[in-house]
Amino acid sequence: MRIGVLTGGGDCPGLNAVIRAVTKSLIHQCGAEVLGIEDGFLGLIEGRARPLDWRAVSGIVATGGTILGTSNRANPLGRDDTLAAALRHAREWKLDAVVAIGGDGTMAIAHGMTQHGLRMVGVPKTIDNDIEGCERSFGFDTAVAIVTEALERVQTTGQSHGRVMIVETMGRYAGWIALEAGIAGAADAILLPEIDYDVEAVAAVCREREQRQRYTVICIAEGAKPRGGEMTVERRLDDSPDPIRLGGVAHALRAQLQPHLKSEVRATVLGHVQRGGAPTPFDRVLATQFGNEAAHLVLRGEFDRMVTLVGAHLASVPLERVAGRNRRVPLDHPLLTCARQIGVSLGET
Repeated sequence: MRIGVLTGGGDCPGLNAVIRAVTKSLIHQCGAEVLGIEDGFLGLIEGRARPLDWRAVSGIVATGGTILGTSNRANPLGRDDTLAAALRHAREWKLDAVVAIGGDGTMAIAHGMTQHGLRMVGVPKTIDNDIEGCERSFGFDTAVAIVTEALERVQTTGQSHGRVMIVETMGRYAGWIALEAGIAGAADAILLPEIDYDVEAVAAVCREREQRQRYTVICIAEGAKPRGGEMTVERRLDDSPDPIRLGGVAHALRAQLQPHLKSEVRATVLGHVQRGGAPTPFDRVLATQFGNEAAHLVLRGEFDRMVTLVGAHLASVPLERVAGRNRRVPLDHPLLTCARQIGVSLGET
């Protein structure tokens, strides 16, 4: 048996732990050969891969990023020639299947490739925690920890200067990072894509805190938008499967709030620091479990499926069910109720 493994989309803490677990599980359980495909689907198109043995994946569980490299602009399904090249290389390498580690875009490509005869197994990866059918993806816990620390740090400077401190998180169209980190980091307001915020309601929170505690900390997801407004788009990438890049809503909110407040308003966009560095122990364990379960799907011949977490149990779902879909924060989620009940503003009137 010869199995390929690739990492697609953006980088994420825990990718190497999955690569390690897939490789070691397949080698240990059935003596399989594992081929690491470089730079995601781009390597499959261009024919770039290297063998992964036991030594190649040892000592990488705590390393951030991906030893294989990744690309979020390569889609073999985009043109007939790229599809033909990808399938030709899979045949030349004599691959029995490919384990694709990535987000909803990668899962969409993986599902499409199965329709052309390449057997695929998916592993959900995203710091945004927004993959349909999966309650928790690896990388998310690390991102929440990083944002939480940032919120704690801006609180001390905000308190010292009597400022309103806005911290912008990643998350695309889902507010999971901002919600969990906002609660963990004791933010006074948490603004999410799922709930359009009212500028005056947020300003009222800041004015009340001006009189009482001098400072306010606001955690805002990059996909949040004001009532009646639009999301803040940083740029568009026409050659990417995910062409819209959100960013800058913290600066937009600062401009909206400043005329209504005496306090100085400062904005911080955390950006890619949320995706870098070593994964937390939780993410290392989850990624390892996902990788091992992906190997099991391969060994059982269960293809066109993605490993998932349901409650505390590993399972799998059809790739078609998750391809290109986003899991957003439900409006009746217990964490939203908790935030409201402890006095955290969600930007509502």
